[in-house]
Amino acid sequence: MGEFKNIVVNGKIDAYIRGQTAPQLPAQRKLVERTHALGDLAEMQIPHEQGMLLTLLVKILAAELVVEVGTFTGYSALSLALGLAAGGKVITLDRSEEWLDLASEAWQEAGVAELIEFRLGPARESLFALPDSPEIDLAFIDADKVGYIDYWEQLVPRLRAGGLILADNVLYRGEAADDSATGNARAIREFNDHVLADRRVESVLLPVADGLTIARKRTR
Repeated sequence: MGEFKNIVVNGKIDAYIRGQTAPQLPAQRKLVERTHALGDLAEMQIPHEQGMLLTLLVKILAAELVVEVGTFTGYSALSLALGLAAGGKVITLDRSEEWLDLASEAWQEAGVAELIEFRLGPARESLFALPDSPEIDLAFIDADKVGYIDYWEQLVPRLRAGGLILADNVLYRGEAADDSATGNARAIREFNDHVLADRRVESVLLPVADGLTIARKRTR
C-alpha cells in the first residue's frame, strides 16, 4: 500500500520543499552563485536541502570526525562543518584542487575554515592513509561512481559503531533503476546492491535530490 503515498515532485512542489528549508547563509548563497557560473559542472554541487540534512545528521551524532570523499567547490564540506561538535573536524578528499579557491573562500566567510582539512590525491590512497581504528562518526561519498564500492570498503571498518555513512547520486538520474544500466549508472546499481547485502550496516535509499543512501553501522 506504501506506493500510494509516493508523489511526483514537480516544479511547484520542489519550490515548496525548498521554501520549507532554513535559508542559506550568505556564504552558501554566494558559493552556489559562483558554482553555477561554472556551467554544466554545477550539477555536481549538492542542493541546499541536502546540505541542511548533512548538517542535521552531523549535529544529531554530535560528530567530531567527518570524512568526505569528493570536495568539488566545497558546499557539502561547509554543510558538514556547520554541524560539528566542539573540537570536531571535516577531512575532505579530492584528486583535484581546481576549485579549492572557491571552496576555501566560502569556508572562510562561513567561519568554518579551521574546521576543514583538505587532502589532495586519489581518494583510495588518502583513505588508506587514515588510521585503521573505527574513529569516524560520519562519512559522505560523492565522487567518481566507479570508485564507490572501494571507498565504502575503506570507510566502513573505520566508522565507529552507530556512525553513519552516506552516499550521493545513488539513483543516478533514475538510470540506476534500469536492469540494463551501463557506465556510471551500472556502477551505482552495483554499489546499491553491495550496500544492501552488507550485514555490517542497516541502510535506506532515499529519493533526496539524485538519491541519497544513509547507512548506520550496526552496534552488534
